[in-house]
Amino acid sequence: MPRRIEKLREADPNELDAQQKELTDQIFRLRFQLSTGQAEALKRLREAKKNLARIKTLLRERALLAAARSPEAAAAVRPPKTSAAVQPPETSSVAQQTKAGTSK
Repeated sequence: MPRRIEKLREADPNELDAQQKELTDQIFRLRFQLSTGQAEALKRLREAKKNLARIKTLLRERALLAAARSPEAAAAVRPPKTSAAVQPPETSSVAQQTKAGTSK
C-alpha cells in the first residue's frame, strides 16, 4: 500500500483532479453493475472507493499545507459553519418567553 500513496504523491493536482472525476464515474458504473448482480464488480468497487479516498486525502493534505503557508488560503480550506446552529436554551425564543412570563 505505501507504494500506491507514494505514486499518487508524485502526481500534480490537475492529474489528481482528473483521476478523482474518473473514479467517481467508475464508482457510479460499478454500483450499477453490482445492482444487476455481477459479482466481480464488488471487488473493483471496493478498490475504486479506496483509491478515491486516497486521492481525496492527498488533495486535502495539500490544501491544508497551502493554508498553513498563507492566511488567505486558510479561509478557503476551513469547512463552512452551519447556519442552523442550535442556540443555548437561555437565548432561545421559548426560554425568553418563559422568563418574561408570556408562555402559552
